[in-house]
Amino acid sequence: MDNAQQDNTRSGQRPTLPPLSLYIHIPWCVRKCPYCDFNSHESSDSLPEEAYIDAMLEDLRHDLHFVQGREISTIFLGGGTPSLFSEKAISRLLNALKTELSFRNDCEITLEANPGTFEQNKFAGFLAAGVNRLSIGVQSFDQHQLTALGRIHSSQDALTAIRSAQDVGYTRINADLMHGLPGQTAAQAEADIRSALDCGISHLSWYQLTIEANTHFHKYPPLLPVEDTLADIQRRGQRVLSEYGLQQYEVSAYARQGQESRHNLNYWQFGDYLALGAGAHGKISLADSGKIVRYNKTRLPAHYLERNASRTAQSSAIATSELAFEFLLNALRLNAGFSKKLFEIRTGQSLASIEAPLQAAIDEELIERSGEQFRCSARGQLFLDDVVARFLG
Repeated sequence: MDNAQQDNTRSGQRPTLPPLSLYIHIPWCVRKCPYCDFNSHESSDSLPEEAYIDAMLEDLRHDLHFVQGREISTIFLGGGTPSLFSEKAISRLLNALKTELSFRNDCEITLEANPGTFEQNKFAGFLAAGVNRLSIGVQSFDQHQLTALGRIHSSQDALTAIRSAQDVGYTRINADLMHGLPGQTAAQAEADIRSALDCGISHLSWYQLTIEANTHFHKYPPLLPVEDTLADIQRRGQRVLSEYGLQQYEVSAYARQGQESRHNLNYWQFGDYLALGAGAHGKISLADSGKIVRYNKTRLPAHYLERNASRTAQSSAIATSELAFEFLLNALRLNAGFSKKLFEIRTGQSLASIEAPLQAAIDEELIERSGEQFRCSARGQLFLDDVVARFLG
């Protein structure tokens, strides 16, 4: 603990707790994509919606002590493909959560959706249920690339999905878009971005395809663009995004002013989040002990559905020596970086505890300082993993 937290503890006051979000994992997909290493499982014809919601609510009741009097600021339903669930199921889930938790009046509720026609028909129902932000998994508007990526929607489906969401009343829509795809040129990557932005979306998650272990692409790797092409894609992409009025605020996130993902910002600013669903991960600060705990739920849906079973697979406190690293691993992804105050509030440590590696990074022009605000330089962002590793241990 830093001096302020020690003083609070001696006087009987609790340390300041960060905002609290909720992540909900719905693990089923129609088909597993060859690049995907998330906890997702191919679905059968009928999903166990009611049983899964029952299991999540039972799970939540076990974890209610983590709330510690806080309101839920944001909710994110991820997967898998949450839009495979019916409107009725999503409505039941959100209504049930409101009986157990207190939502902020402006609670941001995001649901990940596939662009297929089957999901589009549910968009109005999701909105009526309380979902006020959609994240649509486009990945590319190029039909050849969609086939290579194993996606089951067409490029036209993707365009129609965005317009359908707008037509039913969504004003906050994110599109997930990949770049550095097999054989992709800079011109093709730019065309993908323009297709998304011409639809008028307010947020774009634009990230490079990477080959992850335990995926089909890892076993059978496709031929990806060379480094020079990747650099050209990045330069052209950022220029186009700026041209359309979307500003980069995180390594792979771009938004119009005021349209940033509040849920993801809470992650990157080392906030807290509850975890529900098979394989979901959570992070909680404990006021009484001052510890920060990470935990995850049992991964397989069949095990998660077992009644009266413990659904927490692992739980451990972050070691004091790793808190600065954990904080910076997130905060340095943000273009704005972090303040001295935020570091000290969220980690319980003095900024002086990382003075040596921080000053060295500043001297090497990897991190920039403006008063008590710190951020990665353009050069630092190119070597972000190396910059963050300096603060481990």
